Amino acid sequence: MTTPIIMLVLMTGPFLATRLSGALGLRRFDDQRAAVLGLGFLFVFTATGHFLQTEPMAAMLPSDVPARILLVQITGVLEFAIAVGFFFPATRRHAGWAALVALILFFPANVYAAVNRIPMGGHAWGPIYLLVRTPLQIAIMAWIYWFVVRRRNDVGASSGLA
Repeated sequence: MTTPIIMLVLMTGPFLATRLSGALGLRRFDDQRAAVLGLGFLFVFTATGHFLQTEPMAAMLPSDVPARILLVQITGVLEFAIAVGFFFPATRRHAGWAALVALILFFPANVYAAVNRIPMGGHAWGPIYLLVRTPLQIAIMAWIYWFVVRRRNDVGASSGLA
């Protein structure tokens, strides 16, 4: 069940590091940039899993889903594209919306895997895993909404990572 912890650390780590840096009187980076960087790290991590753990991830889908391996690989490419989209101001908001839609569409696979105790990530724990996964999924979606999707009136909202 370390995967949810890794995901949370990747997503929040840059943001927390910049906050700590500011609290220590060191140079503080823009919170939004740090939060978006964390989302990029998170989606690179999850996308990589689609290629390093292809067969276990395919097992997270019902057996009657056609071309499960190909579907896992295609969604991995999608997650890489979302990660890249987060890094560029011109595509960031679109990447945020794509990420929200993907997270909603992918969630039933997590439910299926947990209910059927598929040995991938924490899913082998069974339905109890959903007590971890569901709040994590909501937190990721809230993070995306807050730092990427919602419109801001301040000038710094559209600035790049550099």
